Amino acid sequence: MGWFTRPPPPAPGALLARPDPACTFCGIVSGRVRASRVYEDPQALAFMDIHPAAPGDLLVIPTLHAAGLEDIDGTLAAHLFRVVHLLVRGLRRSGLPCEGVNVFLADGEAADQTVFHLHVHVFPRTADDRFRLEVEWQERSRADLDDDAARIRAGIARSGHRPWHP
Repeated sequence: MGWFTRPPPPAPGALLARPDPACTFCGIVSGRVRASRVYEDPQALAFMDIHPAAPGDLLVIPTLHAAGLEDIDGTLAAHLFRVVHLLVRGLRRSGLPCEGVNVFLADGEAADQTVFHLHVHVFPRTADDRFRLEVEWQERSRADLDDDAARIRAGIARSGHRPWHP
């Protein structure tokens, strides 16, 4: 499978205890696919993106195959973000151009996820880089925002967790 081959996304909850042989990132975890590794522990692996937006562009993945955030538990999600935090600190001290950092996760086909193994991008940024996120920001009324917040809290409750309430 090529780096940007887009297979159909797996069903939600598709956390696998073993690697997916068709997954490029599982191949990196196993060593079958070469990568420039930066960090590794039993739960997470960080490596250089082969199509970087800038020097120092990193990817962080769980070592188990999981398509997206829905497919991992909160403990692993928190661990991945701790690894991201460590990498950001390393980037800022590496000597590579890094005046700022963007952290990005595309979760699902509609979000333009192209490799269906959960991965977090860590992009080093400079004031004069050409990296842009083109979005038409929209202002919403407080009533609409409050309604959206209530719907998301209800979704959290349906997932089996207690949302925060003021």
